[in-house]
Amino acid sequence: MITFFGAMILMVLIHVELAIVICAIAPAIIWFTTRYGRRMETAWQRILNSVGDFNTRIEDNIGGIRVVQAFTNEDHERRLFEIENEAYRKAKLGAYKYLAVSASSLYLSSRSVQIVAMVLGSYFVIQGELSNGGFVGFVLLIGVFTRPIEKVIAVLESYTNGIAGFRRYLDFLATEPDIQDGPDAKEMPFPKGRIRYENVSFGYADKGLVLNNVNLEIEPGENVAFVGTSGAGKTTLCSLLPRFYEVTSGRITIDGMDIREATVQSLRRHIGIVQQDTFLFGSTFRENIAYGNLSASEDEIIEATKRAHLWDLIEGLPDGLDTLVGERGLRMSGGQRQRVSIARIFLKNPPIVIFDEATSSLDTETEKEIQISLSELAKGRTTLTISHRLSAVRRADKIFVVGQQGIIEQGNHLELIERKGFYYKLNSTQFGSPENVMVGF
Repeated sequence: MITFFGAMILMVLIHVELAIVICAIAPAIIWFTTRYGRRMETAWQRILNSVGDFNTRIEDNIGGIRVVQAFTNEDHERRLFEIENEAYRKAKLGAYKYLAVSASSLYLSSRSVQIVAMVLGSYFVIQGELSNGGFVGFVLLIGVFTRPIEKVIAVLESYTNGIAGFRRYLDFLATEPDIQDGPDAKEMPFPKGRIRYENVSFGYADKGLVLNNVNLEIEPGENVAFVGTSGAGKTTLCSLLPRFYEVTSGRITIDGMDIREATVQSLRRHIGIVQQDTFLFGSTFRENIAYGNLSASEDEIIEATKRAHLWDLIEGLPDGLDTLVGERGLRMSGGQRQRVSIARIFLKNPPIVIFDEATSSLDTETEKEIQISLSELAKGRTTLTISHRLSAVRRADKIFVVGQQGIIEQGNHLELIERKGFYYKLNSTQFGSPENVMVGF
């Protein structure tokens, strides 16, 4: 700005009329060269969106490489990659087009100002109103006068690039979580584990009610199980407890306290979850297991791996607990990934535990070993088990059979078998003739 106004003052001192003409042209130059600013910002926004799609495609290909190879769809993925790459190329060329027009306009405008100064200056020299030296000095000052404008416009071009990314970042930060603490939420004290569902209904936004008017009660330290057909709502029912979803109506209480009155963090701190789809970070066994308790000692981590029947595997590895598991645990089998997840829960040691198909990827022998460890973990804790394999839930204190929109049966294994209802049919389907329904109890 000092250079700009300094050059302007010197031009006025040399020749007022000529300086006024040049200064009157300057706003037109700035408007003409910056009129593409909004278009450039839109173009950079498209580029960033294309980069996001581009990276998502690559991440899916790498993460799902086994699926791609198993179905021999490499050529199909290459074609999809080419489509994303072409979209990125077009977006990039569009931005460069605006950039080229803006830069060319700036260059043309600057040279036009010099031509105007030379033509008018020559006229004033001929008329005797401007000396030869003043004319040369004025023309040289034109370059000094336009250089700050060029720099400001260059900054504006960088600004459009940066602001497009910054606005994407702000949009991301402005995303509000669906589940938030209420205005009067407070810390949940360490619970005994009495859980009640009172007239609970739940439905997704694009569907009808998945659960309708569910009522159930779980006593402290009780081991309960949820069984039923796929899609009946077993996982949804248990996901309402840690508030992964919010109930549509009714309420859920722990030790008489409505879970919506507690902070989300304190609620989930007392609930351990072993999910069917185990997610592992691309780091070491140690870091993945210690995720259950970040302050755990080495001995506690080792003890957790032993109780999850994972220590024999880790002990045989060259780097032991410091062995990398690969992205999403790609180097491990499904059963090994689930045992890492189980080890996390042993380390977290919560009063309430949810097992969502926790042993579904394990062989029969390993499942029996894990079931013994899970039984030990369940002692003195309230345990909720979701399973399609009835052999995993027969020893539960109470079994809830989940049907369309709610609980259709409840009781222990023997009671449900004697009723010969839906549970009896599920048991008969898995274990053969009705004479075999009691096998394994």
